Amino acid sequence: MTAAFAAQKPAPNPILNHTLPLSSHSGSQRILCLWFPYLPADRVARARWGRSWLSKGRPDHPPVVFASRSENAMRISRLDREAERIGLRKGHGVTEARAICPSLDILPAEPAADRALLEALADWCDRYTPLVALDGDDGLYLDITGCAHLHGGERALLDGLLSSLFALGVEARGAISSSPGLSWAVSHFGEGGVIDADVAEAALAPLPTPALRLPKDTAEMLGRVGLKAIGDLLPLPRAPLARRFGPLLLLRLDQALGLEDEPISPRLPVPVLSAERRLFDPVSSADDILALSAHLAGSLKEGLERRGEGGRLFALLLFRVDGRVFRIHAATSAPQRDPDRITLLFRERLAAVHDGLDAGYGFEIVRLCVLTAEPFETVQEGFADGTGDSCSLSAFAERIVARFGPDSLLAVTLAESHLPERAARLAPILDRLESERAVGRNGAAAVTATACMDRPLRLFTPPEPVETMAGVPEDAPKSFRWRRSLYRIARTEGPERIAAEWWIDGENQPSRDYFRVEDEAGRRFWLFREGIYGEQPHLPRWFIHGILA
Repeated sequence: MTAAFAAQKPAPNPILNHTLPLSSHSGSQRILCLWFPYLPADRVARARWGRSWLSKGRPDHPPVVFASRSENAMRISRLDREAERIGLRKGHGVTEARAICPSLDILPAEPAADRALLEALADWCDRYTPLVALDGDDGLYLDITGCAHLHGGERALLDGLLSSLFALGVEARGAISSSPGLSWAVSHFGEGGVIDADVAEAALAPLPTPALRLPKDTAEMLGRVGLKAIGDLLPLPRAPLARRFGPLLLLRLDQALGLEDEPISPRLPVPVLSAERRLFDPVSSADDILALSAHLAGSLKEGLERRGEGGRLFALLLFRVDGRVFRIHAATSAPQRDPDRITLLFRERLAAVHDGLDAGYGFEIVRLCVLTAEPFETVQEGFADGTGDSCSLSAFAERIVARFGPDSLLAVTLAESHLPERAARLAPILDRLESERAVGRNGAAAVTATACMDRPLRLFTPPEPVETMAGVPEDAPKSFRWRRSLYRIARTEGPERIAAEWWIDGENQPSRDYFRVEDEAGRRFWLFREGIYGEQPHLPRWFIHGILA
């Protein structure tokens, strides 16, 4: 998918204020590929010498390499620019590398830490486009279709992005073209830059064949027969190439030339709508963030009204000056587009995450996104239809969930089972409100027979055994002993037979005969007999399952 921005009216202190309808395409596809050739080394350098280490210059320090076990030996898996300069390469043994450079700084490889840094860089790139995908363990794809004009054009976007990464202490190479394959090839094996669609073949031709992202053995086979550059492949007949080197070679070639589609999958769900503010002066206080959120919610309302929808899941993105991104989510029980109610939810969320929200030197971009939307039904409220109480309950539940989490408020919901202990369960309140809204939308509720019967206010789980006395074996009991107390029964009602759920408990599970009984003091109980006389080798057992009102 591509992004198309539509400018909104200006507001105080913004550089930009845009609403982002992400379901439309504008123009041909443009893909930016970023490659971080020294990502682990940049991670260590940022921790040792600060994020401005590239701007200030690398301190006088021995080359740095990262080692991991491969083929029963410790070998170099990643290295920095200085290590490359003295001739070290990936796959060299640690002992051999130490012989070449005795002062070599050898560190253990930490793939998890490198992945975390790559994820953080992907979050940072969200300021350019929400369509960001990971490329292995050292690169990113950005679909910037329709976004470049917001940053002064593709050249200005690429230069600004690389300059910002350099200031953050991360060395990167990038290229923009009409296909992921071409952008990858030029960023990894070329000089980078912006490649127009009409010069794709000329940009690809001088690059070596590994730039097509071929397996190592295929690239070596091509080299042995003298096909070392991609330009050597272009004039050759395709059928012999496919027979000798496999169909993957032609697929990669067509993908690089833009003749074959190559979709990229964004790492995060793509928002339905998005509005953002870019600020001259960064903000840090919760009040300022909420004021901006209210303004952005008003911008989203217009887009939601045009679509006839309301938001169910919202995300507030806060881009800190130093590159860190905070994502705060808030859910609603029904489609919502009221700016005041949305802002109230994020007030609760900010209060809940207050200790974990480190503003640092402030946030320079504030973005509000609609991640999930549903059709918005306009309801004409009457004076005595009770809709106000429902709205109050929804608003209260949404605030509690926003402050304390989705499992902080539970409600009893019906389940598809006729056994009393399985006929109801506790579920998050927002799910319960959503199901009730769906029932109201579809007409009368389909209520199970269990729900219509007289059931205890208090149900014991599991049922507790009792001792009973009955005049006739299959009749209701005359008295029963429960928890060392004797209860003499004055009135009974029943039985109500409930068969076992054989598909869950097995075919041999006995049925139950339930009785509602009242003792001489007026206390009402719910008893059942498990089993039928004569059908089981042992006598049926009696249990108390609940207390009636």
